[in-house]
Amino acid sequence: MIGYYVHHQGRGHLTRAREIARRLSEPVTVLSSLPRPRRIEPFAGWVELARDEAGRSDPDLDAGGALHFAPLQCAGYTGRMSQIAQWLASCAPRLVVVDVSVEVTVLCRVLGTPVLVIALPGVRDDEAHRLGYRLAQHILVPWPRQVYQPEHLRPFDGKCSYVGAFSRFDNLSQQRPPGRRQVLVLFGAGGSEVGRDALRAAREHTPGWTWTAVGGTNPKWAEDVWPRLQASDVIIAHGGQNALAEVAASRRPAVIVPQPRPFDEQLASSRALHQAGITRTCIGWPAAGEWDRLLTTALDRGGDLWSRWNDGHGAGRAAKVIRGCISCE
Repeated sequence: MIGYYVHHQGRGHLTRAREIARRLSEPVTVLSSLPRPRRIEPFAGWVELARDEAGRSDPDLDAGGALHFAPLQCAGYTGRMSQIAQWLASCAPRLVVVDVSVEVTVLCRVLGTPVLVIALPGVRDDEAHRLGYRLAQHILVPWPRQVYQPEHLRPFDGKCSYVGAFSRFDNLSQQRPPGRRQVLVLFGAGGSEVGRDALRAAREHTPGWTWTAVGGTNPKWAEDVWPRLQASDVIIAHGGQNALAEVAASRRPAVIVPQPRPFDEQLASSRALHQAGITRTCIGWPAAGEWDRLLTTALDRGGDLWSRWNDGHGAGRAAKVIRGCISCE
């Protein structure tokens, strides 16, 4: 049995877990405060953890900087950690994959369970992140080393496996761009600072382009995004890992506008893509008058270089890393 802790923020953590679990023969049980879905396949089990938002007002939330989220006397937090401890004791998993929580990493390791940590981009050289990386048996990095190797992971390079980005669309056949100057704007489940007025102004200044925006508060966006990706000539996306991997799978030209996130997560990976010549990254939503040039430049560049970020085999490599951790017990 493998345990897999899935953070509830956004959709990317769960999507990544599904793609890895599909490639593992070992049964995988999810531990997450996300609501248990009606169908849990490809997972063998699902433990719905207590929510702990009530603890966010704790003045010592980070335990003096040693951790990230460990509120005192919060029933939800105590309950969720107790649930995890009870599951570890009763199921004795061979490995727990943590995506992502320093506190869950510490708990598993203290209770004698091997941990594999999923790395996140950004500037993560703080004490808590370093603790989690030290305790991890292995660190799985879901992007390619040749495009982005953050400084905070270099001290742990001996136990890092850079597998490349991967998405739920990697095995789908790609279509040729429609050639009708179609623009798709992808907002993330984690929120966006781009409002309707900014989108309206961009449309008005690009009369030769047709714009469509999906995501954000639209609950059905994740179900139909692949046809929309394939129907687009240029994609404007935020810098979340899942969005980048899915746009990469579509091989469409893109303009990336990273959103503010803790530890500059989106900014770091988006800058790496820009420096590698794969995309154009804009720090902040560009002025309306800039969009025609940005879209035309992206269209001329094309999307073939996305294969450097996501070559379609990252999930298989990730599953192989996990199997290797289990076989080394």
